[in-house]
Amino acid sequence: MAEHVIRLPDVGEGIAEAELVEWHVKVGDLVRADTTLAAVMTDKATVEIPSPVDGEILWLGAGIGDKVAVGSDLVRLKVPGEQDAQSTTQPKLKLVPTVAPQASDGEDREDGDTGLPKPTPHPTRFTEPRPAPREIPRAGVARPIASPAVRLRAREAGIDLRQVSGTGPAGRITHKDLDAFAARDPSVGRSQTRQPKSAVEDVKIIGLRRRIAEQMTVAHTRIPHITYVEETDVTAVEELREALNQRKHKEQPRLTLLPFLMRAVVLAVARQPQLNSLFDDEAGVIHQHAGVHIGVATQTPSGLLVPVVRHAEALDLWDCAAEVGRLAEAARTGTATRDELSGSTITITSLGAMGGVVSTPIINYPEVAIVGVNKIMMRPVWDGSNFNPRKMMNLSSSFDHRVIDGWDAATFVQHIKTLLETPALIFVTD
Repeated sequence: MAEHVIRLPDVGEGIAEAELVEWHVKVGDLVRADTTLAAVMTDKATVEIPSPVDGEILWLGAGIGDKVAVGSDLVRLKVPGEQDAQSTTQPKLKLVPTVAPQASDGEDREDGDTGLPKPTPHPTRFTEPRPAPREIPRAGVARPIASPAVRLRAREAGIDLRQVSGTGPAGRITHKDLDAFAARDPSVGRSQTRQPKSAVEDVKIIGLRRRIAEQMTVAHTRIPHITYVEETDVTAVEELREALNQRKHKEQPRLTLLPFLMRAVVLAVARQPQLNSLFDDEAGVIHQHAGVHIGVATQTPSGLLVPVVRHAEALDLWDCAAEVGRLAEAARTGTATRDELSGSTITITSLGAMGGVVSTPIINYPEVAIVGVNKIMMRPVWDGSNFNPRKMMNLSSSFDHRVIDGWDAATFVQHIKTLLETPALIFVTD
């Protein structure tokens, strides 16, 4: 028999290493050519590594979550051949979906609720045995006299009322009797259904979760954020949205609030192009883009993805809705490409109905602005003479304070507010 070494192949785009996120085999397994051995992740693309030969697994070169350099030994196989002979190959890669199907959970939430295939976790568990329920001998069959509250307390504490002497009328057991009984044996009064838990589970941060952690660390540590929150009356734009949905053609997508917000962002950055920029802080250069490529923060079971609607400045409401729908479908089916998950120049983030009242969104580095959407709530609004019910929503937006002044941030958000409160302006070009 001979030994065959499989090395991590070049995964493309000049990437020097990849993260091992899943093993499909273990030492001792017999595999055939084209059997999937492992899955590695680079950026936000997951790639399967197949075996190029038949053989028996002798050695695995990394653990889940480890970074593996391109060209390094990944698997060693025992294969038919001359004794002590050794050969080496770099297998062909198999691209696999980056997310798994999952249903969406909200009308105005453009997150698609999709998730990357989860690698099998390898947690280390430290578990202490729970004490066995205290066995109390039975002594008689007469039903003790006690109130429902006393019986409930005794049951939760694991106390057999037939072992308690009642001091109340006709031998009724009272709370004081339970206290006295428990005082004789403190362990008796402890609820058997509420035992303290001391188990610890260690879960390794791998795959997309690790990349999110790295990206958030870079964004939070390198960007001095300023967050500006403004209340916005979305009653008019919601009425317009509902009217347009009633009149839409069958082939047109259903409008949510997001396409209106996307159009408002496009018009706002036309007046303040510095908001549609990428800041290279190492070179000290701001790359101000003419095209508005809007990232839509998308929550998945595995973590956050940001599909990108490119050239939103060239799209109308229906086009925006269709493109967002297409990207959400790509996320649900796991067909989103690397290009569809990168290249944004400004980002919109929303938690839909879970959006809360105020948030402090973190900028998608190296962008300089992110627009956060909070949930819509009916509130009484004073119009000068009366309180009227209005649909109100807060915009919580963050800016890179190194290159965006507070005045510019406020002006930007106020322009978006004006467009949403007077939605006819969204259809007017300057």
